[in-house]
Amino acid sequence: VQLQASGGGLVQAGGSLRLSCAASGRSFSSYVMGWFRQGPGKEREFVAAISRSGGSTTYGDSVKGRFTISKDGAKNTVYLQMNSLKSEDTAVYYCAATQKSFPRWVISEYEYWGQGTQVTVSS
Repeated sequence: VQLQASGGGLVQAGGSLRLSCAASGRSFSSYVMGWFRQGPGKEREFVAAISRSGGSTTYGDSVKGRFTISKDGAKNTVYLQMNSLKSEDTAVYYCAATQKSFPRWVISEYEYWGQGTQVTVSS
């Protein structure tokens, strides 16, 4: 599967942004999808993941209650709605896919990665 992330940009603190990740190739429904991020000088960290059916989700502690992951099977796209953004959310955001079971939080458990999209939150 090939993944293409988009939707990043510059936003003020307290604002919102929605990222998209379009998948092509093998059946989209075969994959657990995830979002990760890597801030300046930081290690890549787990943000959110969604099950194959879209019925289950899981989030990193730092984004719970502010970010929402969702998917549209008809469009082969997974989304990350980010609200109440903070300066510490500034990072390159990556989408990823795995054929392993849900949930998956560890970077090494995802087989496929898209290019990153930059999100910058100004304070």
